[in-house]
Amino acid sequence: MVDRFQSRREKLSRLVNRAGAEALLVTNFTNVTYLTGFSGDDSYLLVCRDRAVMLSDSRYTTQLDEECPGLDLEIRPPGTKMVATVAKRVRSARLGRLAIEGDSMPVSLRDRIASELPKVEIVASSGLVEQLREIKDKEEISQIVEAIWYAEKAFGVIRAGLLPEMTEKEISDELAHQLRLCGAAGCSFPSVVAAGHRAALPHATVTEQKIGFSDFVLVDWGADGGLYKSDLTRVLVTGRILLKFKRIYEVVLKAQRKAIDAVRPGALAHDVDLRAREVIAKAGFARYFGHGLGHGLGLEVHEAPRLGIDSKVVLKPGMVVTIEPGIYLPGWGGVRIEDDVLVTRTGRRVLSSVPKEFEEVIVD
Repeated sequence: MVDRFQSRREKLSRLVNRAGAEALLVTNFTNVTYLTGFSGDDSYLLVCRDRAVMLSDSRYTTQLDEECPGLDLEIRPPGTKMVATVAKRVRSARLGRLAIEGDSMPVSLRDRIASELPKVEIVASSGLVEQLREIKDKEEISQIVEAIWYAEKAFGVIRAGLLPEMTEKEISDELAHQLRLCGAAGCSFPSVVAAGHRAALPHATVTEQKIGFSDFVLVDWGADGGLYKSDLTRVLVTGRILLKFKRIYEVVLKAQRKAIDAVRPGALAHDVDLRAREVIAKAGFARYFGHGLGHGLGLEVHEAPRLGIDSKVVLKPGMVVTIEPGIYLPGWGGVRIEDDVLVTRTGRRVLSSVPKEFEEVIVD
């Protein structure tokens, strides 16, 4: 039986062949993980037309045997540089045209490899593995759902324990602690906790500001389930219920729902973005929604596909994306609501379930 990693490598090999190369040197560690199941780093994968070989060192020999049984290994001895090991395997495979990951390989590394292989044509490729990663299989979806569960569980604990004297940093630190207690490997990214006017910063860094001085707080967080990630955002009312806040919140929620309803196989990412943008523009806040609607989610918290006004992506079953419209008013604050959504064969399934009705985000 062909395992899912071998199947991925075979699909990649066909893409490499169509790109006019004989092999691809995969140096992006996340892509190596996707193609092999190896959870370590400092290892490359050489994918040829009929085989693949992992290039690593003795620190990972046992781990590779456990995580990648049957995979051809080249374990470089102490003192041997990785570039020399790459050159050895390329020469032994008698390759004449080698593709590299042009989007992530440093120019200096490319030059060193070219210097070691003067008779081999080195060509830059773009997004060959990433386009395979866009479509998640059942196991990947299951791991994303698990990461969402960790995030939701930890957030529930944090919300129940919020106190006015807590600072943004204390909440962020406690959220990271609760994620681990729930079983997550950690945070998908440094959690954003932004109170009051600081919520106008989409990627605000946490400060010592106490949430009791503000009427609302934005929390953007996610769990690292070990390999796969989750990404969620909610805004909680922690003080007075401001009419302006309520109006903006309901505009953002309506925009998000319109966008989610537009998610289906064959839909253009541009059109899904537009559904949310139209709602926000009609309410008079067009210039205060300055980022794209969302992004892909998987081994990385930000990966393909991208949902934006200029995106040409066609949605396909198996894609997992965030839907996160927002309105940000400098000096006042901001509202963003974010959920993780799976494109199914017939439409969509919202994978996250943190309450988001206006009445449900008011903290007692």
